[in-house]
Order: sequence, then C-alpha cells, then structure tokens
Amino acid sequence: MINKIIPPHTLTPLSPEYDPWDPIRSLQRYGKHILTSVELTVTNLCNMRCEHCAVGESLTLTEGPRIPLAVVLKRLDEIEQLETISITGGEPSYHEKTVREYIVPLLKYARDRGIRSQINSNLTLDLGRYELIAPYLDVMHISFNYLSADDFFKVGFVRTDRTVSRATAEKLYERMVENTIALSKGGLFVSAESMINYRTHDKLPAIHRLIAEMGCRRHEVHPMYPSAFAANLPVLSLAETRSAISNLLDQRNKQLWMLLGTLPFYACGTNEEDRKLLARLRSEPNLTVRNDPDGRNRLNVNTFTGDVYVTDFSDVPPLGNIHRDTLSSVFARWEEHPLNRTVNCHCPAAGCCGPNLLVVDSYYKDVNFMERKAIL
Repeated sequence: MINKIIPPHTLTPLSPEYDPWDPIRSLQRYGKHILTSVELTVTNLCNMRCEHCAVGESLTLTEGPRIPLAVVLKRLDEIEQLETISITGGEPSYHEKTVREYIVPLLKYARDRGIRSQINSNLTLDLGRYELIAPYLDVMHISFNYLSADDFFKVGFVRTDRTVSRATAEKLYERMVENTIALSKGGLFVSAESMINYRTHDKLPAIHRLIAEMGCRRHEVHPMYPSAFAANLPVLSLAETRSAISNLLDQRNKQLWMLLGTLPFYACGTNEEDRKLLARLRSEPNLTVRNDPDGRNRLNVNTFTGDVYVTDFSDVPPLGNIHRDTLSSVFARWEEHPLNRTVNCHCPAAGCCGPNLLVVDSYYKDVNFMERKAIL
C-alpha cells in the first residue's frame, strides 16, 4: 500500500494556471530571468538505452561517489528565489541506496523549504522504491512513447550493448504500466511525456488515450531534436510536426492537462499555418505551452563532478563548479555568454521567452530572433 502523500499545505496546487517550472513566471515577477530552478543529475546508470535519450552518451555501467549531500544543499540554500528542483539521471532509482540516502533527503529538504520537486524516471523497477519517494514528491515524470510492449522493446533497448530479450522487455513494460497506475491511484501526480518523432508522430492520439487510462494527471508533448542517442535519428519537418500536434489536438481528452514544450513554432514567425496552430493552442482548454527553462531560470548540476551546465544534455561546456562557484554566479556567467545573447529574447505579447538552442540548430540557423516581433 502506498504511503499517504504528505500534502504541501501552503503551496499552490500544480495546474494549467500554475506551472512553477515555466520561466515566464519569474520573468514577469522580477522583470528579468533569474535562477529559480535547479536540476540535479544523481546517476549515470540506467537499465534502459532508449534511442531518444537526451543524455544517452553520458550513461555508464559504473560510477564513483557522489558529492556529499551537505555540499549540494549548501548551494541550494544560497538561492533565495529557488522554487523548483528536478532530479534526473540515468534512472535515479537504479540503486535503492541512492533513493534512501540521497533522493529522499533531497525531497524532504524541498518539502520543508516549500520548493516543488520532480523526478525523471522510467518506473520499470520495483514499486517499493517509488513508494519511498512518493510522500515527498510533487511530480513523477515518465517518458511514454508506446502503444505496446513491442514498441517499448524497439525503442527502449536499441542502443544497449547487451542482449535484452523481448520477454524481459515485456515484463519491464508491464511493470511500468502497473507502477504508473498504482502511483496515480495513490495520489501521486504522474506526468507522462511523449516525444514527437518519426516513430510516434502518427500514434500520438492512441498514446494519449493510454496515458489517460493509466491515471496520469498530465500529458507532456515535446518534439524530439538531435542530441546524444538521437543525434542521427530522422528529424521531422516543421510541417510534419505541426500536423502531428493538430491531429493530437483533434482527438485529445480535454479533461486532461496537456503541456507542450520546446515547440519549434513562434508568434514572430512568418508562416501563417504556424500562427494558426499557436492561436489554437491559446484557445484550447487545459492546455499550456511551457517556455524552455534551460538557461532561462534553470541550471543543471552533476552531483559526481560538481560541474554546472545550462542543461543536462547541452554541448555547451560546464560554466562552473559548485566546489568553487555559487549557482547564482554561474547563472550570471551564462547571462553574458555569446550563445545566450542569440536566444535571450522576450515577447510579452506572445508570452514567449525565445527559442531553445536545439530548436534553433535544427530549424532556424539563419534566423535572428533578437530582431523579430510577434505577429498577432
């Protein structure tokens, strides 16, 4: 039986009206981007090797000791406006010891401080380790890009060096589904993310129905861009991506919160079909478009090396290290970085914080976003 989740009594419930991970909130509140979110990479181990994994090239078979938690908490303490933390990997729950000695204390810290928390997990391991996490967690974020165990087998182990049988994959798939249902019934906010890519673009409505059936509270939808394992996979055209989103909107469950992120469409664009889609997104019930947090209000910390990155999968080298730098000073360093200056635009009329670096590299290499304005 899942432990009763400790309610964050004094915190505003997560909803389409309140998404503390969206950098537009802090930008509107403070008049500029500030550091309100920190992502912590707590493992490079994973029992899967998904072809779309954004950190695939950093996954390992062994890893050394983590930085003492007290060092990490000290750096978090120094961020006065901290609102959210995200815990990622690899699979954060790969070792139960990591869950008990590192993740749960991190989550308790966040809960005690009134900070929202999220863990990125594949939910394929035993339910017990997730039950340890559930009482202190705000969002359990999973990737779900499948209609069956066959899809899971094809996607989830394509980059592994070891032989994984279809029977093993089927057991993991069934456990993931069972765990998602159990955690959702227990009251945990499970948010399932689907990638828009060459495998899923025509399956999204059916995937959406499965996500709703599992009891997830939110369906996140993000186009896939070349990075790590996905670097050489086919990239959809803008027209294909637009069509996939429109088809999903036609068939979605409007009672379920849908969150779209890292979209390659902007109100400052000249394509009329893009602007029609954006207008539709603004009118859809229970649908939000999240601005990209990376480099706007969030940094990533590697808890093994202490290196600090703009994202956990960016080609931008580390901008600092928590052994010698405060996270706020690293964020200030990023504000002056030449790359940041190419995408650090803000359009109040469209509620847009500018493009993601991977999106620019995929579709807009010759576009100067700093010179464009919304066409509404």
